[in-house]
Amino acid sequence: MSGLLIAVGVLLVILLLSTVYRVLSLIEVARKDENKRVGFSNTLNGFLFIVFFFVGFGLLAWYSGEATKDFLPEAASEHGVRTDYLFWVTTAITFVVFLLTHVVLFFAPYFFRFREDRRAHWYPHNDKLEILWTVVPAIVLTLLVVGGFKVWSDITAPAPADRVEVEIMGKQFNWQVRYAGKDKKIGKYDFRKIDATNSMGMDFTDPDNFDDFIPRDIHIPKGKNVLLKIRARDVLHSVFMPHFRVKMDAVPGMPTSFWFVPTKTTKEMREELSKDPNWQRIDPKTNEPKYKNFNYELACTEICGSGHFAMRMIIVVDDEAEFKKWNDEQEPWAKANNSLL
Repeated sequence: MSGLLIAVGVLLVILLLSTVYRVLSLIEVARKDENKRVGFSNTLNGFLFIVFFFVGFGLLAWYSGEATKDFLPEAASEHGVRTDYLFWVTTAITFVVFLLTHVVLFFAPYFFRFREDRRAHWYPHNDKLEILWTVVPAIVLTLLVVGGFKVWSDITAPAPADRVEVEIMGKQFNWQVRYAGKDKKIGKYDFRKIDATNSMGMDFTDPDNFDDFIPRDIHIPKGKNVLLKIRARDVLHSVFMPHFRVKMDAVPGMPTSFWFVPTKTTKEMREELSKDPNWQRIDPKTNEPKYKNFNYELACTEICGSGHFAMRMIIVVDDEAEFKKWNDEQEPWAKANNSLL
């Protein structure tokens, strides 16, 4: 209701200003001076540019505050902290440039408007100024690109040997994941072996497949290197784990990978969010505070068909002991399905 009242109020102010402008314009026409080249409207339009500047940036500041309620929590991975830092540095730099250019854009029409007692200054060229506004942005952008490239190179480099491997396969319209069993090796796959039962196309000529298992949720250990081995079965998908700042396309016929280190268990993240007023709000679906139902998740960020919205999977971050217990309890897929083909 308050939003509607604000909208109505803004509309009334606009109508009032337009009416005043119309009245002043008619008065000016009635008092027309043949020797005067411009009228009051020139000054008024220039002034309205300044008003629009403050209204626009005021709304920007207000909306930015409102939007923080839906921001992601702090990154729950080591590289995610670096990614967020680069994001905010880039945002700050671009905002400063945006602000300065718009100060010039919206204030110049008023301060440099035409007046009868002033002549325009002809300023055609300045080599120093052109060099300055070319070199400075080039240096800043180079530093941003190099910083981003270094982070990207680290997370796409070969994963350390002491890693937990998780194979993720996207298909219309869900995800499937596979873990290595006691041998710590994920077996080979062959797309020609995909059928209604063997949906991941595990190749049982490779004995490493015999103890692999396919769980319903993704479990990963806190503080350990986690390697995601990503592929797609049909069309282009995209692995997105927002809380870990992980995103990598799943491309048919072209396996990709991404490794990272989780830093907060699901339980720790819920405890952390319980202190955040935004996460203490009641979720209308469950009638409980939002933090109690928090889960890490895997989503698809590549529109892949009519069921794209359903491609979501829960991720559970355990401490090392809990992960080992969960891992040991899993039954090999081949044994559960009596399939050694």
